[in-house]
Amino acid sequence: MKRAGEVVRTAQGLAVVRSPNGTTPDLGTELVDQDLDTVGRVVDVFGPVERPYLAVSSSDGVVPAALLGEKLYAR
Repeated sequence: MKRAGEVVRTAQGLAVVRSPNGTTPDLGTELVDQDLDTVGRVVDVFGPVERPYLAVSSSDGVVPAALLGEKLYAR
């Protein structure tokens, strides 16, 4: 698994993840938390090329606000 980044905020029902480097997962990539529970999928990449942000649509039953501060990983 590869680290996708940390959830830094929520916006419009999406979790916003700050990528640790310029490498980002592809759109549609499933993201998991440290317990390997699926939390959502990448729906957009935006921001600076050096450290982009990922917009993550949460899975059913996952509340984006509960993910604040969580480190997420690409499956």
